[in-house]
Amino acid sequence: NSARRMAALVVLPRRLLRLPALPRRAASTSSAITVNGRKYRLPERPLVAICMDGCAQAYLDQGIAAGVMPNLQRILRSGGCSGLVKTVVPTYTNPNNVAIVTGAPASVTGICGNYFLDRTTGKEVMMNDPAFLRCETILLHLHRASVPITVVTAKDKLLRLLSHGLTPSKTFLGFSVEKAHESVSAFKIHGYADVTSFMKKPPPGIYDPDISVYCLEAGLRLLQDRLSRDAAHRGVYYLSTTDYVQHKHAPGTAEANEFYGKVDKVLGGLHDAGAIIGFTADHGMNDKVTESGAPNVAFLQTILHEAGIESDVILPITDPYVVHHGALGGYATVYLKNLKQTSSCMDVLRKVKGVDLVLTADEASKKFLLPADRIGDVVVLAAKDSVLGRTKEYHDLSNVPHLRSHGSLWEAEVPMVFNRSVNAQTMQRLRAGELFNYDVFDVLCNHVA
Repeated sequence: NSARRMAALVVLPRRLLRLPALPRRAASTSSAITVNGRKYRLPERPLVAICMDGCAQAYLDQGIAAGVMPNLQRILRSGGCSGLVKTVVPTYTNPNNVAIVTGAPASVTGICGNYFLDRTTGKEVMMNDPAFLRCETILLHLHRASVPITVVTAKDKLLRLLSHGLTPSKTFLGFSVEKAHESVSAFKIHGYADVTSFMKKPPPGIYDPDISVYCLEAGLRLLQDRLSRDAAHRGVYYLSTTDYVQHKHAPGTAEANEFYGKVDKVLGGLHDAGAIIGFTADHGMNDKVTESGAPNVAFLQTILHEAGIESDVILPITDPYVVHHGALGGYATVYLKNLKQTSSCMDVLRKVKGVDLVLTADEASKKFLLPADRIGDVVVLAAKDSVLGRTKEYHDLSNVPHLRSHGSLWEAEVPMVFNRSVNAQTMQRLRAGELFNYDVFDVLCNHVA
């Protein structure tokens, strides 16, 4: 398909992917951990997993073509490897980040969006609270096995979910760039005054393109500082950015290339520091506009109301960062007031322009491995150029002059890049598109050659 053709710049020929990797180390005698039914070997050197929010493959292709990502190109030509992998559906931030740090789909984690409707109270509930997690993370288990853990996020909404069960200590540091001022005490445990003094510059605001770069740079600086004090440092780092740039700028634009050039410098620094890097994304991104450039929205709750079907339409993309997307995404759940209208509801929605797929909750939970009790009665996915809304009055699009968003199946294929070679079986699966983004820790811990 077109995505795979565009991947040609990064998914290099087999002969280049087979170039020798760094010398193999002696087989590990350390133990392993088991998390959510999967085994992970403890690391012998630093591991860095990066979730680049909203990073469609085309951003890397265009960055390489424009010459702004020489480090990524160097990594791939000197033993690294890459491919396209699948994401959790819905293609939103919370479900995919949580899947990555647990190595499990949403049916296991319980996190299937930013919001769901609590039927017992009739209220919409934001799923940022770790109480909604139904399993433990790989990071928590690694920490219990005495592996130092660092979590840096751009968005504060993710930090509590990703660091669930971890508390500030000499072997765990977690902070969000958005609320870096709240991490002073955690930084002092590690001998740093605060984030600003450690980074030698203040953190950018949440709607500054450089907030994601700052997040990655913080991970790099922490790694370099620790290695300077302990050459045997074997910590695990999870770095999660925000998708402000991807919502505002398409691949190949000057703004996108400038941003990915900065990302590339950090990748080069992490690689040169000796870390094993796994780079992936939570979802892709697409334009969601009509030919005139206006947002291409199907207002589902209005459509159903006009058909005599009363419902609560929940948009799981909704979060505090509405400047990104105006709470409009490619996935919605419908909670019906009268379940006897399920078939009628589905018939109506299947005829809506901009709707790709309509499923019952049971069908969706099986097809996409979702928790059936948190996805309403009917699940709706949008077409590539469309988004789903509630009512026209519900959404404020004054800060979204050109809508780019995600959530649908059209954003469910993303890059996965490693700066080392992997074993033959994993390479075959990576090239065939059989892996998920939440396999990144499995590959980092178990399959890097």
